[in-house]
This record gives sequence, C-alpha cells and structure tokens, in this order.
Amino acid sequence: MAASGVELAALGDLTGPQREGAMRRFAVLRPYLEDGVPLAQAAAEAGIACRTAQRWAAAYRDKGLAGLVRAPRSDAGHRRIPEDLRHLIEGLALRRPAPHVTWVHRRAVEVAKEHGWPVPSYSTVYAIVRVLDPALAVLAHEGTKRYREVYDLIHRREAKGPNAIWQADHTQLDLWVIAPSGRPVRPWLTVVEDDYSRAVAGYAVNLGAPSSLNTALALRQAIWRKPDPAWHLCGIPAAFYTDHGSDFTSAHMEQAAAELKIRLVFSLPGQPRGRGKIERIMDTVNTLCLSDLPGYAPRGTKDRAGQARLTLAELDHALGAFFVGTYNQREHGETGQPPQARWEADAFLPHMPDALEQLDLLLLTVAKPRRIHPDGIHFQSLRYLDPVLAAYVGEDVTIRYDPRDLAEIRVFHQDRYLTRAICPQLAGTTVSLKDITAARNARRRELSGTLRQRTSVVDRLLAVHATPPEPLDPLAQESPSGPEESRPKLRRYREE
Repeated sequence: MAASGVELAALGDLTGPQREGAMRRFAVLRPYLEDGVPLAQAAAEAGIACRTAQRWAAAYRDKGLAGLVRAPRSDAGHRRIPEDLRHLIEGLALRRPAPHVTWVHRRAVEVAKEHGWPVPSYSTVYAIVRVLDPALAVLAHEGTKRYREVYDLIHRREAKGPNAIWQADHTQLDLWVIAPSGRPVRPWLTVVEDDYSRAVAGYAVNLGAPSSLNTALALRQAIWRKPDPAWHLCGIPAAFYTDHGSDFTSAHMEQAAAELKIRLVFSLPGQPRGRGKIERIMDTVNTLCLSDLPGYAPRGTKDRAGQARLTLAELDHALGAFFVGTYNQREHGETGQPPQARWEADAFLPHMPDALEQLDLLLLTVAKPRRIHPDGIHFQSLRYLDPVLAAYVGEDVTIRYDPRDLAEIRVFHQDRYLTRAICPQLAGTTVSLKDITAARNARRRELSGTLRQRTSVVDRLLAVHATPPEPLDPLAQESPSGPEESRPKLRRYREE
C-alpha cells in the first residue's frame, strides 16, 4: 500500500527534517503494509525494536503519514540554563558594536561562576545568539534609521494617472567634467519623474550644490513643452513629492507651487518613504549612461579627475539623449511598459500654463515686497529706477527678480504689472535726468489737473447750495446824526 497523494500533501506544511523522518518510518513499514511481510520480520530487517514498529503501524492506521511525524519536544527552543543567564547572554550579544560570540561566551562563563549557575558551553551561547530576533539585532547594532528602512511597515504612494504625482531628487554624479575655469569637478543632477509612468519629465545638470533655483529649472523643463518632438511629457502636476531638503521647502518653491496650484508633499526628515522610484533612476543613470562616458568614476575607485574630458554642455546633451531615447523607451521592470508609452496610453491631456513667460516669472524669479522711495526701489543695497515709478512714490509694490541676474527687476502694483526697473550699476545703462524730469513733471501736471478738477467741482456744488444774502435796509445805510468823527487829514506842502 503506497502513500496516497492526499497523505503526501498533508506533509507539505512540515519542515524538511520532519517530512524526511515520516517517510523513513513509512519505508520501514512498507514490506509489512504492501507485501504481507510479518511486522516483526520487517522491524528486524530495518534494525528497530518490534514494539517501536508496532507503535508506528498503529499510528499509520490511525492518522496515515501524519501519524508517523515525530511530535516536537515540549521544551524545544528552551535552554536548561537560568533565565537571568539567558538574558545576560542576549544583552551582551546586542551591544554596539556587535561583539563576537567568543567574547560573549567568556563573559557569560565568568558571571555564571560568580553566581553559582551552570556554566554554559560555547554551543549553548552560540545557539542563543543565533536565534535572536533579526529586527532586534538590527535595531541594537545599526540604529533606528536602519531598522525603519528594513523592518518598518510603510504606505507606498501610488499615483492614479499621469501627472498625479511627480517626484524630484538630486544626486552628485559619479563623473568628472571640465568646468569653465578649466578645473575638473563633479556635477549635480536634478531629475523630475512622473510617479505613474516612471518617465523622466525634466532634468537639470549644474556645477553647484542643490538649490531652489536648480529645482525650479528642472521643474520648468518638466512642465513646458519640449523642443524635442520625441519627448512628449509636459503639464502641471497635481502633487510634487520631495524630501525635506531646504531647496524643496524654500519660500520660493512654496510660492511658485501656490501660484501653479501644485500641492507640495514632503517625506519626513530622515525617513524617505516611497523615494525608491526616483533613487532607482539615479542608479540607472550612473550605471547605464555615465559608465560609457570619459571621466566616469564610480564610488570606491581611485581619483579619476584627470580623465575628465566633457564640458557641462556635452554632459547635458548626453543625459538628454539617454532620458529621451533610452530610459523613457525601455520597458520598466515594475510596470511592464515603457514609461513614455504608459504616460500616453489614455490620451492624457495635460494642464498647461498660459504662457512660457508666465511660467518663467513664477519659477525663475523670486518675489519680495518693497516700497517705492523718491530715489527708486531699494533692494540688496542696490537702487532700481524707471520713469514709470514716478507715479507710485510711497506705494507698496511687489518685485520679482532673477537670482542669476540682478541687473533688472519686474515691478507689480496690486497684482498689476508696472514696469522693469534697472540698476544703473549692473545694467550697463542708466535712466537719464531728462527722463526722470519729464516723468516727474508729467506726474505733477497730472496731479495738478486732478486738483483743479476737484476744486472746480467743489466750488460748483457749494455755489448751488449756498444761502442768498438778506437785503439791506436803505435807512440803515444812512449816516447817523451826530458830530462827524474827526479824521486825520493829509498835510499838503504846496509852498515847498
């Protein structure tokens, strides 16, 4: 009688040793069960006691193969040592840095002798240390941050469609390029990714460290239509998910997001949950794109600054070709689709800004409140002038400036664009005295005309509503009787 499929399936949840033990016992009983061999003879041939074979046969008839599984010991997993000694061994093993088991055993033996406990063997100490909870060991030896990365249960953000969530991040590339000064430097890369399709929507490569302006440049490219007809991704995202870096949490990015109606979402400081998608792009760039370029220097290799050959513009061109022609067109391992094809799959119509100039104004300029003084607008110890400002002296305005070029600023009054004011020291030009005088006189004439018009209205309205004077009594106008008052007379000197 062979073991049935049902019986074998019943062993599927058992560990390897338990399953193998049950099959060995069944092999001993097989001559007895299938060939009619007496049980005593089968037991003798297998070298086991007849009583043991009888017990196995009874268990098989009662429960099948499951009855041949050896029951676990009631004290399995428990060491016959004092509980305090076991806790001591575990506590020693959880010290930072992680100690060697030999040191733990030596210290445990010393303490056991001092307290009169049974002296643990090396194998006992090793077995206790080996079965420690891995999460507990990681928390003890590598700290909270590593524990969160490995064992914390997380909620992963999943976008419902294109442009629902964009992510952005920076990385210093494993590549040396030649700066305009001629010295080799390692550039920084900023990437904006569409969370739903995993496609690269925009990027920026710079020589400087990450900043809000570098982020704005990458976001500008991601939002606006691309000059490359093969790169279709564009539009304003509903949410922008980044880490808690100062360049992402800056007032400039907050203001631009508010104007574009983008919801900013930040990961917790030191806990980059859901950031693996954008970090995967960075790894792919380093391994698939930069590895074929001169000056590539992966971490852990010797300094290869002397191998730098590319300029920043050449690297920018290589990265653009990689993102558009390779990365966005390759099948993604998680979605099973090329990123760009997934973004375009549902004939998605992105929400766009009204004009590129409006987008530049929001992303590439910084807004600050200022007041117009008689000598212009004061900003960063500079003075900005324009004849239009003559009509707004004393008024509060909002200026927008490009941090890369302070030669001019844009001036807004009550959300209405006024003019571009220039700084004579930086712009290479100036506002002439003639222009200032003409604007000043025109403003004065405008005010004077307004004043005359208001005065004439007042005089006209007051004249209409004025009360006519009472008529005078003619008798009252006669001189009163009585001696005429003496009046001084003018002396004349006719004879002189």
